[in-house]
Amino acid sequence: MAKALLGYMSSDLRDPARADRLAAEVRRLRDRIGDLEALVVRLQDENDRLSADRATWAALEEMQPA
Repeated sequence: MAKALLGYMSSDLRDPARADRLAAEVRRLRDRIGDLEALVVRLQDENDRLSADRATWAALEEMQPA
């Protein structure tokens, strides 16, 4: 089955228009992956900051007189 798929895909690449569309789609997907990876990093940083803020507030609340 893998040979059949590879044969199908390589025959699609013989058509220059399809090859161009495929290359454009790969570029678009790679750009989207980069955007999503950047979003993950930003969200992790924000989560770390919020966790630190929460720990600070918890420590302050413990210091308050009852």
